[in-house]
Amino acid sequence: MGISHELTEEDIKFRYINDAITNKGWTKDSIFMEQQVKFTDGKINLHGNFVHREKPKFADYVLYVNKATPIAVVEAKDANHSVSHGLQQAMEYAKMLDAKFAFSSNGEGFAEHDFLTGKERTFGMDEFPTRDELIERYKREANDGNGLNGQEEAIINQPFCTGQNIFPPRYYQLNAVNRTVNAIAKGQSRVLLVMATGTGKTYTAFQIVWRLLKSGLKKKVLYLADRNILVDQSIQQDFKPLEKVIHKIDYSKDKNHLEELGSYQVFFALYQQLIGQNEAKNYQELFPNPNYFDLVIIDECHRGSAKDDSNWRTILEYFSPATHIGMTATPKETRYQSSIGYFGEPVYTYSLKNGIEDGFLAPFKVINITTNIGDEWRPVKGQKDIYGNEIEDRIYNNSDYDYNIVIEDRHREVAQEITNYLKSTDRMAKTIVFCADETHAERMRIALTNANADMCKKNPDYVVRITGSDEYGKGKLDYFISVSSKYPVIATTSKLLSTGVDCKMVKLIVLDQQIGSMTEFKQIIGRGTRLREKEGKTYFSVMDFRNVTRLFADPDWDGPIEIDPNYPPQAYICPTCGQSPCICLKPERKPCPDCGQTPCVCQRPPKLPKPIVAPDGCKVMVINKVVSVYDTNGKLLRTESITDYTKKNIVDTYATIDSFTSKWHSAGRKVEITEMLKDVGIDITALKHDQNMDDVDDFDFICHIAYGKKTLTRRERAEQVKKRDIFNKYGEQARLVLEALLDKYMNEGISELENLSVLKNDPFRKLGSPANIAKLFGGKQGYLDAVKELEQLIYNVA
Repeated sequence: MGISHELTEEDIKFRYINDAITNKGWTKDSIFMEQQVKFTDGKINLHGNFVHREKPKFADYVLYVNKATPIAVVEAKDANHSVSHGLQQAMEYAKMLDAKFAFSSNGEGFAEHDFLTGKERTFGMDEFPTRDELIERYKREANDGNGLNGQEEAIINQPFCTGQNIFPPRYYQLNAVNRTVNAIAKGQSRVLLVMATGTGKTYTAFQIVWRLLKSGLKKKVLYLADRNILVDQSIQQDFKPLEKVIHKIDYSKDKNHLEELGSYQVFFALYQQLIGQNEAKNYQELFPNPNYFDLVIIDECHRGSAKDDSNWRTILEYFSPATHIGMTATPKETRYQSSIGYFGEPVYTYSLKNGIEDGFLAPFKVINITTNIGDEWRPVKGQKDIYGNEIEDRIYNNSDYDYNIVIEDRHREVAQEITNYLKSTDRMAKTIVFCADETHAERMRIALTNANADMCKKNPDYVVRITGSDEYGKGKLDYFISVSSKYPVIATTSKLLSTGVDCKMVKLIVLDQQIGSMTEFKQIIGRGTRLREKEGKTYFSVMDFRNVTRLFADPDWDGPIEIDPNYPPQAYICPTCGQSPCICLKPERKPCPDCGQTPCVCQRPPKLPKPIVAPDGCKVMVINKVVSVYDTNGKLLRTESITDYTKKNIVDTYATIDSFTSKWHSAGRKVEITEMLKDVGIDITALKHDQNMDDVDDFDFICHIAYGKKTLTRRERAEQVKKRDIFNKYGEQARLVLEALLDKYMNEGISELENLSVLKNDPFRKLGSPANIAKLFGGKQGYLDAVKELEQLIYNVA
């Protein structure tokens, strides 16, 4: 006898699948069910100012070799579906988890897909493979049937670091760690790991180091970075469980205590400390043996050491016998440097697109600002700058401002636009303003201070310049990136905050500099991608004054990583002298007879300062603003308002007002329709409030938005019902109930009529219990019929 088709999926799991798996030796330690296996948090969608999360992805069962190594995913379906109906879903989840087997079941049998062989099969409920059988198959079929080596088995059996203050890895972090340690166990000496900003690269690096050290595959680790804050953040936060064996290299101290270095396992170092003054190669003095480290991790490997001719690269070359792991969000591929050329193809990539799709990273909207001088400004004939020098007569545009010429009124207008946005959203929203250079950052600091004098009066650190040469500003950096510290709120910078600094609460990124590098653009956008929902950050905005966000349309935006076809650059060799660069055609330069210098300095005209145009010399105003939402591929989704978005969704579902009205009248509960709209991110209540239409009925508001109909307030509809005097057929007490319900509708909406629990509240409690009130109408059904009639009367009003 077959399984009843009335059984739900949960029934199938409880009655059949659970036993089929657990009877084969899969214990509680090796099997995790749906409530424990949430792959994603659910993508966050933006519609106007409304934020809506999609449903997260769950798996029914995930089977593990141990807590670090998932091996199989099992999806369940009810008996109305075939055995293999859930197999493709199981395969999708298995690929996400890097699991090697996928199963589906409807309670009558199992279907299996084996990723190691590419084969599929079906078998009975009592034939599910035991834990030992599946693990043995995995070990035997791995590496194209060649099986696992001893190092691979050792690393697979080594669990992650766990503890009270250590969160378990997300699925992509688990993948990144497993792919990396497995590659090293197979003997790969150069490994590239690509993970978007905000996805936990340092945490991933820690788990890699932990498993390699604890399994005995590695014994001495060097972690390289180029900024002190990156080193300190890593030691104090993600690497804290290893603090007893960690040492931060300080050449001036360590050179006198070389014997003490041997007691540590993990060394953190700045390139600058290891190179030393005048390329002294301090690393050779500290570590005379190039084999001292067997693992080197290069943080942000697209910078510094990525260049083939970089003096930092010499550190990697010195420690070349070690395994090198490069970690970055943005591999750099130009004709002069190549991340892939050095490390090889990434063993794992988790992009910004992946992070936003999974709901782990914040989505963003773009506000493109156009000023009246963005494309063209030309000085009038003979116009002079503030120094009294005549301004060169040519056309200037966004690529010139603050680079070749300074327009003072432009700073005021940019600062005012930023301030207006913060006033309309959140005056305390952490904001980074990227400027052309440090001087521009100081000018913007002054302009923003003046535009926000009321906030700066409360705390002078409301606006701070944070740049490489500003010691005061650098001292405020930790406060700016702190989640708990309110000030500074606005940071003006040029390069310091563009990469590597963990700014979790940044809600607004302002682009007022020219950015030609896709790597730098991705890094800057990455400053805003961290989610902090508990603190109110669910998305961020990019305000663009230079049309930099055109780079979203570039194929390189979150696209595949490819080596530049011109890498490595081919040096030109002169066919005459055979030199590169050519020397035979260069005339010998002779000293100047007047100043004796080569080249001559006496005949050079003095260099004029960068022209600065006073406010009365060029008035600047914003002439256009476009708010855009992009998908995760960088493609423009829409520039329409939330009203347009709402109208499109309603009309796509109900083409005419008649079809919508018919659906509204036939709906068992009117709230079903507003809940359906919420599923696509439309909050009718919030939208009404946004348009000062709180007193309008949901039905009228939807008809107004989608079909252009005139609205009625709930009071107007209720008054029309009262005029009809339709309550006479009921007894006095029943009439009081219906009148009270009508008042509830008038004040709070139709959902109050549809909710039986309303009878437990005032003023109904004075009329008796819900059961006694129902008796006034001849019972519960009579009450429900009376409410239904009341609804019909409310919506029959034209």
